[in-house]
Amino acid sequence: MGVLSGNPKDEPMHYGEVYGAWSFLLTTKGTIAGYQTYLNHSGDEDLKRLLQEAIDGGQQEVNQIETLLKENGVGLPPTPPDRPDAHLDEIPAGARVTDTEIAAMLSGNIGAGLVACSTMIAQSIREDIATMFGQFHVQKATLGAKVLRLNKEKGWLVPPPLHHHKGEE
Repeated sequence: MGVLSGNPKDEPMHYGEVYGAWSFLLTTKGTIAGYQTYLNHSGDEDLKRLLQEAIDGGQQEVNQIETLLKENGVGLPPTPPDRPDAHLDEIPAGARVTDTEIAAMLSGNIGAGLVACSTMIAQSIREDIATMFGQFHVQKATLGAKVLRLNKEKGWLVPPPLHHHKGEE
């Protein structure tokens, strides 16, 4: 029986899996800190709920990836401190991040996370790692759909130029 047959958790991670998981973990930790900051800037309760959902999902991802890396003897990236709560009215108007900007950044981050998850799925040879990032992908896609709906409902979506050309009949 070869080294890559049997229980996937008994197989070694290859360098791409290690680097991808470590990089994903570092980025997720930073993103959580950013979302905590955005919670202080947001005045929209629906957006706050989605930010909290993103934070909770990110924390679950962090726990799973940290466990994976620890089990495989990989050192962990640093964790930024949790951000303190602040009141929106204490943030000067010129220093505030608007709800529209926050929603756009959230959408962009989700899109980048989907690409990162897809990359990890494609490069993984361990089924447990591919499956874990597949689950992250589904959760991010679901959250992305909620954010898209919110952007449309609130009028925050800035679409690219729309193409209305009809073919010749």
